[in-house]
Amino acid sequence: MINYNLNILQAAPQGGFNPVLLMLIMGVFFFFMIWPQMRRQKKAKSFISELQKGDNIVTTGNIHGKIVNIADKTILIELEEGKMKIDSTGISMELTMASYPKAAVAKK
Repeated sequence: MINYNLNILQAAPQGGFNPVLLMLIMGVFFFFMIWPQMRRQKKAKSFISELQKGDNIVTTGNIHGKIVNIADKTILIELEEGKMKIDSTGISMELTMASYPKAAVAKK
Protein backbone atom coordinates (compact mmCIF):
# COMPACT_ATOMS: atom_id res chain seq x y z
CA MET A 1 0.00 0.00 0.00
CA ILE A 2 1.23 3.51 -0.85
CA ASN A 3 1.44 5.98 2.02
CA TYR A 4 0.62 9.55 0.97
CA ASN A 5 1.73 12.59 2.92
CA LEU A 6 -1.45 14.31 4.13
CA ASN A 7 0.33 17.10 6.01
CA ILE A 8 -0.28 19.65 3.24
CA LEU A 9 -3.22 21.15 5.09
CA GLN A 10 -1.16 22.19 8.09
CA ALA A 11 -0.94 25.95 8.76
CA ALA A 12 2.25 27.72 7.79
CA PRO A 13 4.37 28.95 10.70
CA GLN A 14 3.40 32.48 11.74
CA GLY A 15 6.08 35.19 11.91
CA GLY A 16 6.20 37.43 14.97
CA PHE A 17 6.57 41.19 15.26
CA ASN A 18 10.03 42.23 14.09
CA PRO A 19 10.98 45.65 15.49
CA VAL A 20 14.30 45.71 13.60
CA LEU A 21 12.50 45.43 10.27
CA LEU A 22 10.06 48.18 11.29
CA MET A 23 12.94 50.50 12.25
CA LEU A 24 14.68 49.74 8.96
CA ILE A 25 11.55 50.62 6.97
CA MET A 26 11.13 53.86 8.95
CA GLY A 27 14.79 54.75 8.37
CA VAL A 28 14.53 54.23 4.63
CA PHE A 29 11.31 56.26 4.53
CA PHE A 30 12.98 59.12 6.42
CA PHE A 31 16.12 59.04 4.27
CA PHE A 32 14.31 59.06 0.91
CA MET A 33 11.16 61.10 1.67
CA ILE A 34 11.45 63.42 4.66
CA TRP A 35 15.11 64.46 4.69
CA PRO A 36 15.24 65.75 1.07
CA GLN A 37 12.03 67.74 1.67
CA MET A 38 13.53 69.34 4.79
CA ARG A 39 16.64 70.31 2.80
CA ARG A 40 14.53 71.90 0.04
CA GLN A 41 12.51 73.89 2.58
CA LYS A 42 15.64 75.13 4.33
CA LYS A 43 17.19 76.18 0.99
CA ALA A 44 14.01 78.02 -0.09
CA LYS A 45 13.75 79.81 3.25
CA SER A 46 17.37 80.99 3.09
CA PHE A 47 16.89 82.10 -0.54
CA ILE A 48 13.87 84.25 0.35
CA SER A 49 15.66 85.77 3.35
CA GLU A 50 18.66 86.73 1.14
CA LEU A 51 16.59 88.66 -1.43
CA GLN A 52 17.48 92.32 -1.79
CA LYS A 53 16.06 95.36 -3.49
CA GLY A 54 17.05 95.34 -7.17
CA ASP A 55 17.19 91.55 -7.61
CA ASN A 56 15.58 90.19 -10.76
CA ILE A 57 13.24 87.34 -9.87
CA VAL A 58 10.79 84.83 -11.36
CA THR A 59 7.55 84.10 -9.51
CA THR A 60 5.87 80.71 -9.29
CA GLY A 61 3.45 81.94 -11.98
CA ASN A 62 6.42 82.62 -14.33
CA ILE A 63 6.19 86.40 -14.01
CA HIS A 64 9.55 88.11 -14.38
CA GLY A 65 10.21 91.26 -12.44
CA LYS A 66 12.62 93.36 -10.40
CA ILE A 67 12.26 93.82 -6.64
CA VAL A 68 11.36 97.40 -5.73
CA ASN A 69 10.43 97.08 -2.06
CA ILE A 70 10.53 94.31 0.53
CA ALA A 71 8.10 94.30 3.48
CA ASP A 72 7.60 91.57 6.09
CA LYS A 73 5.64 89.07 4.01
CA THR A 74 5.02 90.98 0.78
CA ILE A 75 7.34 92.05 -1.99
CA LEU A 76 6.67 94.79 -4.52
CA ILE A 77 8.06 93.94 -7.95
CA GLU A 78 8.33 96.12 -11.03
CA LEU A 79 7.11 94.72 -14.33
CA GLU A 80 7.25 96.19 -17.83
CA GLU A 81 3.68 97.51 -17.53
CA GLY A 82 3.65 98.56 -13.89
CA LYS A 83 4.12 97.19 -10.39
CA MET A 84 2.73 94.16 -8.58
CA LYS A 85 2.62 93.20 -4.91
CA ILE A 86 3.16 89.50 -4.24
CA ASP A 87 3.64 87.25 -1.24
CA SER A 88 7.26 86.35 -0.51
CA THR A 89 6.46 82.63 -0.84
CA GLY A 90 5.39 83.23 -4.45
CA ILE A 91 8.98 83.75 -5.59
CA SER A 92 10.38 80.78 -7.43
CA MET A 93 13.99 81.73 -8.16
CA GLU A 94 16.34 84.48 -9.09
CA LEU A 95 16.23 85.42 -12.78
CA THR A 96 19.90 84.64 -13.38
CA MET A 97 19.34 81.19 -11.88
CA ALA A 98 16.31 80.64 -14.17
CA SER A 99 18.05 81.78 -17.34
CA TYR A 100 21.65 80.78 -16.74
CA PRO A 101 21.81 78.10 -13.97
CA LYS A 102 25.48 77.21 -14.59
CA ALA A 103 26.61 80.84 -14.43
CA ALA A 104 24.65 81.44 -11.22
CA VAL A 105 26.21 78.40 -9.55
CA ALA A 106 29.71 79.47 -10.65
CA LYS A 107 29.05 82.99 -9.31
CA LYS A 108 28.27 81.69 -5.82
